[in-house]
Amino acid sequence: MSPDHGQLSTGQQARQSSLDQVLDQLQASPELATDLFAVVDLLDDQPVLRRNLTDPGLPENARKGLAHGLLDPHLGTDAVTVVAEAATMRWAGGRSMVAAIERQAVRAELRTAAAGGNLDAVEDELFRFSRVVDGDAALRSAISDRSVPLANRQELVSQLLNNKVGDPTIQLARRAVAARERTFANTMKSYVTLAAAERNRAVATVRVAAPLDGEQADRLRAALSRQVGREIALQVIVDESVLGGVRVELGDEVIEG
Repeated sequence: MSPDHGQLSTGQQARQSSLDQVLDQLQASPELATDLFAVVDLLDDQPVLRRNLTDPGLPENARKGLAHGLLDPHLGTDAVTVVAEAATMRWAGGRSMVAAIERQAVRAELRTAAAGGNLDAVEDELFRFSRVVDGDAALRSAISDRSVPLANRQELVSQLLNNKVGDPTIQLARRAVAARERTFANTMKSYVTLAAAERNRAVATVRVAAPLDGEQADRLRAALSRQVGREIALQVIVDESVLGGVRVELGDEVIEG
């Protein structure tokens, strides 16, 4: 999840990968995700703190010590470990670091779902709710209207999802309202991609004129898996504008067939 919403640089990718490894060594828990999201909210609201934690003029140990001094009294050890490690890295700016920490918060939520055997359900629920919002102009506008307080828009999402999906899906959908990736749809898409990545799968969005049957889906999944060299998670969209065949979006690649 890049703050400039473009392709990540090699350096940014390396830092994200390093932070991924830090989180992967920790025990998945809802508390870890909650704590990391709390840090994201704090840093979003405190530009001076963001600058201090990413100031290249300060030694790494000083930035790490600042993170511990501020957060140790208030958050769990694991969350502080992630933030302190992020503070030792060189970021393009404070918002780059905040986006990287939010990525870890999302991954912590997804890893908790995986530990409970619910990751497939969360991935599917996120995708389906994103499609519902995308297909309803009034709802899409209500969720994205920045003249309405964020908390009110998040509560709308909760009301729509309560008793219909699991808690991890609700929490992530609420977070996506803030639209770290420019829009709610883009942010939800990034969450679905992270969910697939937790199982080393790539996401292929498939647009078809009519639903695929089981055999068609299996053949398409197998063909795409051979092409990219890993398993594929299919997200199928029935689109009446597709006159025939399929349109597959796989990362930045679009395949017509």
